[in-house]
Amino acid sequence: MGFGDKIGLACTHSVAACMNGVKTAGDLVLRMQLLKGMRIGEAKAYVAGKLGVSVEDLCDCSVMEEVREKWNIGLLRPLAGSLTGMEVKAKIAKVLDIQINSVEQAKIRTEE
Repeated sequence: MGFGDKIGLACTHSVAACMNGVKTAGDLVLRMQLLKGMRIGEAKAYVAGKLGVSVEDLCDCSVMEEVREKWNIGLLRPLAGSLTGMEVKAKIAKVLDIQINSVEQAKIRTEE
């Protein structure tokens, strides 16, 4: 399957069935659940703490649009000059203090 993001399919599912994915913070909460084994309440509290918002704000589209723009961690409709793709994943890994497989593999490949 290559070196891609192992939770890519799960993130896609979260967009359809969870907290609206990139519209809010569903993708970030899901990463914490899958990568760190956190329960949903714990994952929401962790992400909210890292982003400096309340747990309730994680589900608010307008608040999270501003937060995502501030942290430059992916927007539903990217603005000119904002990060996209692998850059966003790298930024998410840094902000949430986690390792994302595809980011780590890309670092290895670009250092060669």
